[in-house]
Amino acid sequence: MALSTVPRKVGIVGYGRLGQSLVSHLLTQGPELGLELVFVWNRDPGRMAGSVPPSLQLQSLAALGERHPDLVVEVAHPKIIQESGAEILRYADLLVGSPSALADQTTEQQLLEASHRWSHAVFVARGALWGTEDITRLDDAGGLQSLRVTMATHPDGFRLEGPLATAHSTRPRTVLYEGPVRGLCPFAPRNSNTMAAAALAAPSLGFDRVIGVLVADFRLLPAPLQARDPSLLRSFLIPKRTSSTHLPPHHQGPAAALASVSPDLPPVLVNIGGSSPRVVWCLITSLPL
Repeated sequence: MALSTVPRKVGIVGYGRLGQSLVSHLLTQGPELGLELVFVWNRDPGRMAGSVPPSLQLQSLAALGERHPDLVVEVAHPKIIQESGAEILRYADLLVGSPSALADQTTEQQLLEASHRWSHAVFVARGALWGTEDITRLDDAGGLQSLRVTMATHPDGFRLEGPLATAHSTRPRTVLYEGPVRGLCPFAPRNSNTMAAAALAAPSLGFDRVIGVLVADFRLLPAPLQARDPSLLRSFLIPKRTSSTHLPPHHQGPAAALASVSPDLPPVLVNIGGSSPRVVWCLITSLPL
């Protein structure tokens, strides 16, 4: 049963593994939830050939306004948010799938200003950060003194840049970085999104006082093998009950509905923009693959 008689229009920016999953779910299940996929953009258009209908392929991100989206979902790379995030907000709400982009203070300020100027919301996916609500409650109550997030993976799972790209692991377990999350994000943009989400969930600490620890561990399975492990859990997003006075109907629609249609969407959304900043948390349930 559709959530609305008028479909909410969704655009996807990025066509990697997550982008492909979102597109597939929107095409097959979107209509029953009142969601319409109106475009897919990827830096390499050739990657969409044969799998995305030509009518949905957006050749230039600058032309997204012509598709009149209600929500644009970024699942590409932090650079997309840094280069185009503010412009996207001119036309639609924005769901940031690469929150490490917000470690750049100029980018964060540009998004906030564009959000208020155009009355569009910015949502931030929290990825694999469990316990986000508890972090926020402690922070709101003034009881959060420090926060440290450690991420360990097999070296093959990293996509590092700058000085971290040349770091070598000579032991079974090597700490590649330990320090403020803001300093890590530029050199591990794809491997620091969970830490960035923690910094956003604890604004009293932020990117400069939340400590990130990145560990290379040869004892862990490489990411491709983990993906084939049938014991892994897939997170589903269930919107938390929220009164209309707290969250206007305009912001209950596409983001929450999109979470219902795609089990691969990171489970918690943080709204840092809109006409007045709000936080939108969602409950989580996990089911085996």
